[in-house]
Amino acid sequence: MAFIAVNNLEFILEVAIFLQLAIILVLNLFRITLSRILFFSLILGIGLTALFSFDAMALFLPFLGLHEFTHTYGPIAILVIVTAWAALSTMSEVGIQVMNVKRLVFLMIILITIVGGLVHRDFLILWMMGLFFGFFFISRSFRQKSFLTAKRVIALVAAVVVGFTSLELLSRLLSMTILSPIVRIERIFDNAIPSLKMVISNTTLWGHNPGSSYWNTTDTGSSSGYIALPISLILTFGLPYQIFFGVLVTKKDIIDYFVPGIFGFAFDFGYIVLALLLIWCIFILVLGMKILSEYRAKREKGNKTLLGREALLIGSLAAFASQAILGLFIINRAINGTALVTFIFLSGLVLAHVILPKNTSH
Repeated sequence: MAFIAVNNLEFILEVAIFLQLAIILVLNLFRITLSRILFFSLILGIGLTALFSFDAMALFLPFLGLHEFTHTYGPIAILVIVTAWAALSTMSEVGIQVMNVKRLVFLMIILITIVGGLVHRDFLILWMMGLFFGFFFISRSFRQKSFLTAKRVIALVAAVVVGFTSLELLSRLLSMTILSPIVRIERIFDNAIPSLKMVISNTTLWGHNPGSSYWNTTDTGSSSGYIALPISLILTFGLPYQIFFGVLVTKKDIIDYFVPGIFGFAFDFGYIVLALLLIWCIFILVLGMKILSEYRAKREKGNKTLLGREALLIGSLAAFASQAILGLFIINRAINGTALVTFIFLSGLVLAHVILPKNTSH
């Protein structure tokens, strides 16, 4: 009975610990070769491109139903695309011709940018950050010239402006406000200030003032369901937590949608938990970059057994960093619900590299 979580925070911690250990076990149980990593990355990349395209079609064909897959699988898309590109960079370094495969990956990048951006504007922020971190880590690992040139920065800014303008024009042409980035920004600003005032004035070290959440008199002052694992998971285990289910889902937007994650986690779990979360994120990033440097050193000394792990780590780091920044500092929803599972999964993928199989440690 002692292992049964009594609230959302404990449940998140238990799932996180279990998932981290499981990933460490699985990642070190099987041999991770470069070809396998590339193969699975391409397959997943194609699958996610199709999935996001289906979601974008739902905007114009309502009977398909909008699922918002980008919230959950957006970071996974970064993981597989960056991992694939890192694997291809490794192959290029040893003289293997991979131009056709690179074109395929580049095509997926373009398609995901378009369809993902149609569904969610915040996905574009995640996507651009993920690609930025990914190419940065790749250039750093392979000692390439910095990809961040003046021309590329200008091109990136121009692409963002063109994309923003195109979405706005398309929304007005089709009379679909759901596509309008301006409407989305106005909605957030209209609600963000009241939400922030409520959060800041009621947050404590271990949660919030009892009664300040939606649950009013039944509010315990912590773990009120604003930050939680997927509702389906909680219901599957029949756990008696305070959750925003069914028609109540929109009631948590005051935290889930209108404030950055640092405020959401602070309000639901307190400043102490927020501080620990930030420390954990920094730890994962620093650890990942340190291991990445070790992988590079081993590769440059002739060790070819870690190439697949190196590519996977580059993708994992890029995905984790971009999701952490978006979720913690821009929109809480990017690391809440099913996206929180993705966040935990990505941190586990980085942490798993701490342990090396014996046959790869030389």
